Amino acid sequence: MEMAAVILKKGAGRSLKAGGAWIYDNEIQKIQGDYEQGSMVRVEDFDGYVMGQGFINTRSKIAVRMMTRRKEVTVDGDFIEMRVRNAWNYRKDTVDTSSCRVIFGEADFLPGIVIDKFSDVLVVESLALGIDRWKPVILDRLKKVLEEDGIRIRGVYERSDAKVRLQEGMERFKGFVGEPFDTRVEIEENGVRYVVDVQDGQKTGFFLDQKYNRQAVGRLSKGKKVLDCFTHTGSFALNAGANGAASVLGVDASRLGIEQARENARLNGMEDRVKFVCGDVFEILPELEQKGERFDVVILDPPAFTKSRNSVKNAVKGYREINLRGMKLVKSGGYLATCSCSHFMEPELFAKTIREAAAGVHRRLRQVEYRTQASDHPILWAADESYYLKFYIFQVCEDL
Repeated sequence: MEMAAVILKKGAGRSLKAGGAWIYDNEIQKIQGDYEQGSMVRVEDFDGYVMGQGFINTRSKIAVRMMTRRKEVTVDGDFIEMRVRNAWNYRKDTVDTSSCRVIFGEADFLPGIVIDKFSDVLVVESLALGIDRWKPVILDRLKKVLEEDGIRIRGVYERSDAKVRLQEGMERFKGFVGEPFDTRVEIEENGVRYVVDVQDGQKTGFFLDQKYNRQAVGRLSKGKKVLDCFTHTGSFALNAGANGAASVLGVDASRLGIEQARENARLNGMEDRVKFVCGDVFEILPELEQKGERFDVVILDPPAFTKSRNSVKNAVKGYREINLRGMKLVKSGGYLATCSCSHFMEPELFAKTIREAAAGVHRRLRQVEYRTQASDHPILWAADESYYLKFYIFQVCEDL
């Protein structure tokens, strides 16, 4: 059967032409030929110029996700293996691969799929119908490529339980791909050991994107009193402890997260210096302030306060409030690490929000460094959704 053709409206496809990977439903003039949802289609500009191939799903606002810019290429198992091999070779060049994100969707030219490697376990999240059909092939070829480097994968777990799958006309799914295995996986990152719960942990079980940001905060923590807010399973707190912090307090609202953080502290022999409490950070910070507590280093790593453009205003209030509270707890000359993992909280807006928080508590900020996600989560220019993590370290100085 001949491939159907998606014809763009005149003037449409700007982000695609700039290097992006998506075509929205309102950019399409017409579709010529028969197709199944999730199948490959040819994409043509209004004048017939072929712009490449992608998979279609008209149930989604993102109607086409591009797989290749070339019209003569056949998207088959060999093509998938080429993409997977390129992704793995890139990781070998740029990051510690003991645990890392091996496939990062659009930024690895495999739109809609994310695969994390935790030691010898893979965790896959598939969010688009077209790539879901290729998922068995992607996993099979990835295992083959890893085995060539002596890495034998003992199990695969799927965490395709995000709501966005419903918009693609797919059911949410969570479970083993292949044989069951122990889903509590021990990893080591920056010299710190963790037990990662790939079945019940947040997202794929552990946030690999902060790997080198944790290292940067750790370097500032020797001999210091540290507060880690939204600690999740204790990763920033334990990096501070591993770098010789005098004491560390980690706070998170998740009881499961705190239990895992305490277990990780015991695993590293740090339970005497690294403590954790379960509670709402927005309530605990004012309590600490009232008690007169002050810290040398305060870390703010909140969940995304906004997952859409519509809720950005409320997110700004949340980020302003948490940064204002955090700055109040930093001793003059101490350090604040603060970040946003929401793509919709744009860098300029995040910087403005921090500036307003500092003005509100009469603190002056000296920027130590600005960072983004680790390079196993590459930022593909023109694919704006791949740039989401903004991470600042400031020295906080009182107005004297």
